[in-house]
Amino acid sequence: MAIPRQLPNTITIVRILCAPVFLWLLLADAGADGALRWWAAALFIVAIATDGIDGYLARKHEIVTDLGKLLDPIADKVLTGFAFIGLSILAELPWWVTIIVLIREIGITVYRFMVVSDHVLAAAWMGKLKTVAQAVALSLALLPLWTVVGDWIFWVNGVTMTIAVILTIASGIDYVVSEVRAARAKRSSS
Repeated sequence: MAIPRQLPNTITIVRILCAPVFLWLLLADAGADGALRWWAAALFIVAIATDGIDGYLARKHEIVTDLGKLLDPIADKVLTGFAFIGLSILAELPWWVTIIVLIREIGITVYRFMVVSDHVLAAAWMGKLKTVAQAVALSLALLPLWTVVGDWIFWVNGVTMTIAVILTIASGIDYVVSEVRAARAKRSSS
């Protein structure tokens, strides 16, 4: 069964549009452990899960586009960036963590736009692994699981967030190294 050619990109755009709604839900009651917090976490989880869906549909139906390659990682960065910022506003995550993550994410995004006329910088395997780690860590941090399972979940949150931050830094370095190597190879073959 054929799907509309624009469906994967539409899903990606919807993920971007979910980000401010998610942030509003998270902050509306100052991050209290009530219904809005659960709804914010649920919206984040559903939205971040669409990352796999749009990519799968595009590859399966051979409708991968340069626009999709550009928008997909941006959608992830917008959604996860809003989550990091929201958690820091609520004082549940140190601002230095959010700043490190945002510097990496904004830096790679700006670079993507700088080279878009030359080539599309698609997400590499380490960047995809970073996105999964961030999704898991942020989901655990957003869900008020401490109200259900107790305070030990804060330790789990800390471990998963540490892994996500390490992968965020490592994948940023990986992108820079890969691009420098590609630029050198291009210059030497010219």
